[in-house]
Amino acid sequence: MFPVTALYAALLALLLLLLARSTILRRQTARILLGDGADEPLQRRIRAHANFAEYAPLGLILLALCEAQGAPPLVLHALGLMLLIGRVLHAWGLIWDPSDMRRRVGGMALTLTMIGLAALGLLGHGLWRMLAG
Repeated sequence: MFPVTALYAALLALLLLLLARSTILRRQTARILLGDGADEPLQRRIRAHANFAEYAPLGLILLALCEAQGAPPLVLHALGLMLLIGRVLHAWGLIWDPSDMRRRVGGMALTLTMIGLAALGLLGHGLWRMLAG
């Protein structure tokens, strides 16, 4: 049940663990127990982790709904890869290459495109089913 969504959920969960680890290690190095202590590297890690937590769950829910509605595997994998690559690029750009906005912008573009396409696909499918009877 939902094998494509399960694959991307697992990969995204591993990315979440990497982002959490990065944040925890920076906290330990900077000796900051609460907040960000005005430490820019920690601020970037906190935002990358939080941004992931803001967008990845909705993307996975939409992917699961598309899979439940019978979207073709090729479409599901395209959507899943857009979400995964988008989240990787955004985190990479925010944490490890903050001077170059291209990765962050590209990551957000992929993530938002995935969310938009999945939402439009589900909306179209729902309207078609409603009108078809």
